[in-house]
Amino acid sequence: MHPTTDNRPGLLLAMGPGVSERLLTDTHRARLAALTRTDPHLVAHDLTAPTPEAAAALAEAELLLTCWGATPLTPDVLARAPRLKAVVHAAGSVKHHITDACWERGIRVTSAAAANALPVAEYTLAAILIAGKQVLRSAQRYAELRTDHAWLAESATWGNYRRTVGIVGASRIGRRVLDLLRPFDLDVLLYDPYVTTPPPGVELVALDELCARSSVVSVHAPQLPATYRMIGAAQLAAMPDGATLINTARGSLVDEDALLPHLVSGRLHAVLDVTDPEPPAPDSPLWELPNVLLTPHVAGSLGNELHRMADQALDEVARYGRGEPFAEEVRASDLQRSA
Repeated sequence: MHPTTDNRPGLLLAMGPGVSERLLTDTHRARLAALTRTDPHLVAHDLTAPTPEAAAALAEAELLLTCWGATPLTPDVLARAPRLKAVVHAAGSVKHHITDACWERGIRVTSAAAANALPVAEYTLAAILIAGKQVLRSAQRYAELRTDHAWLAESATWGNYRRTVGIVGASRIGRRVLDLLRPFDLDVLLYDPYVTTPPPGVELVALDELCARSSVVSVHAPQLPATYRMIGAAQLAAMPDGATLINTARGSLVDEDALLPHLVSGRLHAVLDVTDPEPPAPDSPLWELPNVLLTPHVAGSLGNELHRMADQALDEVARYGRGEPFAEEVRASDLQRSA
């Protein structure tokens, strides 16, 4: 009998401490072991100074399976991985660890940004509908009054029927939000300088017009030099009284110095999952304003939602093993316009 050759690719898990335990179930690890030549329990937390076991696995790896906290793949790190051909990132942005050296060497990259986009879009949909129903305001009033009240008279301007919602950025998340909004009786505006034909039922407008017409403005543009504080003093001043700003993108996209006076006065409302800085300073008014819902960057995948990203990543590993193209390949040119 002749010995069989194991043609499965070598793979190494590379991510921050504690991440793999949350990302991968026993089922995921069993699938990894079946798809690749890997120890699914060996995780390299620091590729600049790997343990002997991790260094040996890195030297043989065709694939890295990365997630949050992955070591930047500098030339020195890549020199320890002579067989590396692809990086499968089980999270969203790859900008934190994919370097120019990766592209120069021709390493292929894929990410689970599509899987991570869904919970952000779901959070946004919930925030839009809650904003239209004035849930924060009514809950606070109810707690103050603690008795029957003429809610019908007070709620004349509340509700989500034919309310105008403005989406800033047709990013992967922005497009998912547009998809989720489709069943509702809302008028939807979109601003994105790269879009020439909007989705059906969506009106493409300039940013200032979007802010002026929308009862809810939701930010989904990537963090780039061109988008720094794109929601500035002029855009905030243009928003109607009582409008709500939702930011699940990055805090730097909104000029918070310009936003705060509108929030402190009560003229505008906000749902902020990201801020600049993050978290806000301990004495920031954002912590206590009754018209602000402040959450700790939880719109993206967390809890069992991480398993969706793992599923997508392992599907990509399977495609690689079969010699198929990645379904969600990332190219260097993509990063000029995406997160």
